[in-house]
Amino acid sequence: MHYADAIQFLYDFQWFGLKLGLENTAQLAALAGNPQERLRFIHVAGTNGKGSTCAMLEAIYRAAGLRVGLFTSPHLVSFGERIQVNRTPAGEKEVTALVEAARAWMRGFPTDHSPTFFEVVTVMALHHFAALDCDLVIWETGMGGRLDATNIVSPLASVITNVQLDHEQWLGDTLAKIAAEKAGIIKPGVPVLTATDAAEALAVLRETAARLNAPLTELAPADTSRPPLDEIDLPLLGDHQRSNAALAAATVRALMPVLPVPAEAVRTGLRTVRWPGRLQLINSAGGQMNLLDGAHNPAGVETLRAALENHFAGLRPSLVIGVLKDKDWRGMCRLLAPVAGAIYLVPVASVRTAAPDDLRAVCQGICPGTHAEVCGSLEAALQRTAHDPFRVITGSLYLVGHALEFLGAARAPSHGERSLNEWQPAAGGAPISGG
Repeated sequence: MHYADAIQFLYDFQWFGLKLGLENTAQLAALAGNPQERLRFIHVAGTNGKGSTCAMLEAIYRAAGLRVGLFTSPHLVSFGERIQVNRTPAGEKEVTALVEAARAWMRGFPTDHSPTFFEVVTVMALHHFAALDCDLVIWETGMGGRLDATNIVSPLASVITNVQLDHEQWLGDTLAKIAAEKAGIIKPGVPVLTATDAAEALAVLRETAARLNAPLTELAPADTSRPPLDEIDLPLLGDHQRSNAALAAATVRALMPVLPVPAEAVRTGLRTVRWPGRLQLINSAGGQMNLLDGAHNPAGVETLRAALENHFAGLRPSLVIGVLKDKDWRGMCRLLAPVAGAIYLVPVASVRTAAPDDLRAVCQGICPGTHAEVCGSLEAALQRTAHDPFRVITGSLYLVGHALEFLGAARAPSHGERSLNEWQPAAGGAPISGG
C-alpha cells in the first residue's frame, strides 16, 4: 500500500458519517487486541481550550522524561498531526502501516455496517501508542464526551476545560445539556478537574462527580497566579491560556501519587509548549504581523477579541475571516467586525462554508463605515492585504491550516489532507466539520 492509498482509505470512511456511540469503537478495538488496556490516559473534554490544555500536559510529562502520546483533532495540515508521540506526528510510513492494520481489523467487522472515520482513527491511534510503548497518552475527545469514540478508555484523570455553546445540534441547546454530554467522561472514583465557571454547567458536573464518587477539583481565577504560574511567561498568547495552564498544572498535582513529576518539569513544559493555529503570531520578513487563530464559535471569538485588546491595543487589523455555516457565523461576525480596520470575507475550503456575501452583510450592518470586501479565495485575500501591517486570519481551523501553508509556516503534505476533517451525519446530509 502506498501513502496515497492509505489517505484514500481514510477518505472512504467519511461516507459513513458521524455516529455518536461507543459500540463500533469498542468492537474495532477488540479486533485490534484492545490496545487501550495497555495504556494510561488523561482524558480531556471541553468546548474550547482542550487542545491547548492537552499540549501543555504533553509538554510537562515529556519534560519529565515520559514517552507521551498525544491524540487531538482536527488536524491543521497533515493527518499525522492527530497522532503524535513526543510531539512527532505519525509519518507517511507509520500512517500507511496503521491503515494496513485497520484494513485487517475490518475483515472481522460485521459487514452490515461500518465504523466511521473518527472511530477508525481512534483505534489506529490506540494501536500506535501501544506499539510505541507510550508511558502516558493525552487523549482529547472529538465532540462531547459521553458518546464520543474516545470514551472507551479508563483514564487516570478526566479534565473538562469549560462548557460553552457549540455543536448544539448534537450536544444540546443549553449549557446544562452540553455539560451532561461532557460529564460523560467522568468515571467512578477517577479524579476530575475543570475550569468551568458557568453555574448551570458546574451544577451538572458536581452532581455527576458526586454520584460517581469522583473527586472534583474546580479551578478559580486565583489559580492562574498560583506557583509556578506566578513566575512563568507562557509562550501561547492570550490570558485564557493561563486558565488552561492552571488546569494542566492542577491535573499534574492531582496525579502526583501515580505519576510523580519534578517541579522543574512543570515549569519547563509550560515555558516551551507549542500549539499552532491558536493565536499564533507569524512575523514576515518585511515586518508584517500575521495573527492566526482557529476560533470557530462565539466564545472562541470573544477570547480572540480579548487578546487583540490586551496584546495589540490601538491596532486595527485587516481581518480575513471565513466560517463554516453550521457555526454561529452571525454572532462571530458581530463580535469581530468592530475591532477591524478592514474586513475581507472568504470561503473556507469546505462544502460547508458560509457564503462570504452573507458574512459581509452582517459585518456591514454592524460597522457600515468599515471597508468590507468579498474575496474569491483565501489566497486572494492574503494577496490583497500583502502590504497591510497587521492581519488577523480567523473563523475556522480549516482556514488557519490553509493560511499556514500559504505563509510558509507549514509544509503542505504530498496529498491534500485538510478535507479529512469533514464528517457528516450518519443518516445522510451535507458534511459537517468540527473546525
